[in-house]
Amino acid sequence: MKSTTIIRKPIVTEKATIESNEFNRFTFEVDTRATKAQVKRAVEEIYKVRVVGVATRRRKGETRRTRHGYATSGTIKRAIVKIHPEDSIQLF
Repeated sequence: MKSTTIIRKPIVTEKATIESNEFNRFTFEVDTRATKAQVKRAVEEIYKVRVVGVATRRRKGETRRTRHGYATSGTIKRAIVKIHPEDSIQLF
């Protein structure tokens, strides 16, 4: 897979912003089929930084009741990437 298809978008929330400022960890929404090694290589290639570690988690889609029955939102996968202390990523 290409690096641009592995990483879909950065996640900018209050918690993710605090982690990026204090602990140099950035959160990305990634493809559900991507492995930790692929995520590491993609972040290093796109942002030109050194990656120290990658943690991933899958969030199962929610089932909601609609007037036509039940609908399920898609499962997403997030990767929390720890960057070398000398490097940084400018998301804005």
